[in-house]
Formats: sequence, C-alpha cells, structure tokens
Amino acid sequence: MVSMMEVKSYRFQAEVLVKEYLLADGFITYTSVLCGLLMCKMAYDMTHLVSSLYYKKYASLTKLQKIEWNNRGMSSIHAVFITIMSLYLVFISNLFSDQLVGPVTIRSSNLSTFGLGVSTGYFLTDLAMILWLYPSLGGMEYVLHHLLSSVALAYSMLSGEGQLYIYMTLLCETTTPGVNLRWYLDTAGLKRSKAYVLNGVAMFVAWLVARILLFIYLFYHIYKHHDQIRMLHPFGYFLSLTIPVILFAMNLAWFMKILRGLKKTLTKKQAKQQ
Repeated sequence: MVSMMEVKSYRFQAEVLVKEYLLADGFITYTSVLCGLLMCKMAYDMTHLVSSLYYKKYASLTKLQKIEWNNRGMSSIHAVFITIMSLYLVFISNLFSDQLVGPVTIRSSNLSTFGLGVSTGYFLTDLAMILWLYPSLGGMEYVLHHLLSSVALAYSMLSGEGQLYIYMTLLCETTTPGVNLRWYLDTAGLKRSKAYVLNGVAMFVAWLVARILLFIYLFYHIYKHHDQIRMLHPFGYFLSLTIPVILFAMNLAWFMKILRGLKKTLTKKQAKQQ
C-alpha cells in the first residue's frame, strides 16, 4: 500500500517536472504546441469512442462523415478550452490591465504563452486535415482563416507581442460548439427539431456578441492604444492592424449566412404551426 509520504513525493516530483521543464521559459513554446497536438488526437479518438458506444447511427455514417463528426468533436473541445483561457486572461486576470505600468501590447506570461501554443497546435492539426481532405472539411475560406490564425498565434507566442488582441480574437471560438451542434443535428436527421431551432437562435446571439460586437470593441481598443502598437516589431504591427480586419470581414459574411438560415428556419417553423 502506498504511504502518504510516497504520494507527497510523487506529487512533488510532478510539480518539479511541470515547473522546471514543461512550463520553463525555454521549453514552454514547444511543450504547449505538443500539448495542442496531443489534445487534438485525444479529442478526436474520444469523440469516436463515445459516439460508437452511445450513438447507434454513428456506424451507418460514411467514412467522410465519421471523420468530420470526430473533427468537430475535436474543435469543440479546443473551443471550450481556449474560451475559458481567453475569458480568464482578458477579463479576470490583471495581466493586460491598463492600471499596470508598461505597454499592454508586449505583456505575456507563461500561462498566456502556453494557451497560445495549445491553440497553435490545434489550428495546425485542423489545417492539415482540411488540406488533406480538401474540400470535404471546408473550402478556401477555412484554409485562409486557419492560415491567418496559425501565423498570428505562432508569432505572438514566440515574440510575446500582441497577446491581448490574440486572446480577444480567440473569443470567437465561443461560437464553435453551437456551429458543430447544428451540423450534428442536421446529420442526425433532426433539422426540423425544436433543438435545431433553439440552437440556431443561440448561435445567432453568440455570433453577434463574440464575432461582431467584441470585434468592434477590439478595434476601439486598438485605436485607443495605437501609440503602444506602434512600438511593436513591424511584422507584429502589420499583423495587429490587418488580421482583425480580415477576420471581421469573414465573420460578417458568415453572420449574414447565419441570419438568412435562421430566418428560413423560423419561417418554415411558423408556416408549419399555421
């Protein structure tokens, strides 16, 4: 039987391993990206396992449908992780507070860098899957979105610049579970269900808040702190001013599609009730 002393010894060794190696300044960028890759693999396999055990129709899906089903499970788990991380760092932690001394645009911590590394690992994995199965998992707009995200994430992770704006942008991932649930319900033949309609409304609200209104605040913050942004490396300065604009334009285009789809669904629902 393991004694309390042995348990404490194992726990101490684990803490030393994490602090001195995995989260050490010299290793954190590599270990975080590796954690992101491993998270994707585990989430993909877990989605496959759970779906096989608890969803009878999963076995009847085509090979490509199963891949997309598992891929969406992977993206949902990443979305939950990075949303929690972003909410904490942007709104709860004082890391990016204006009350602290020094430019907000060059602040970072081991935790913030680790989160960006995990997200970089995810976007690289998802981009690889999209390109490998192109265009089954998404068209050129998804390739562009993931390329821009990967470049911005990797640069901010390695340089420590603009991490606040990266995390504000990553709050977009709040909408991902709703988008995936919509696809799951459609694939399961539940497009006319009440759950599909409610999810559509929730997705519309989440998209409006996380991908439209939050970006407007992001632009305001960039304008207000432009003097600090000019202190960045020219490449970092370029990324800070261009990528949010491009992503916002893509968000607006997708938002219009969501709005049209929601109107169509609600109209059909209303006509059915009459």
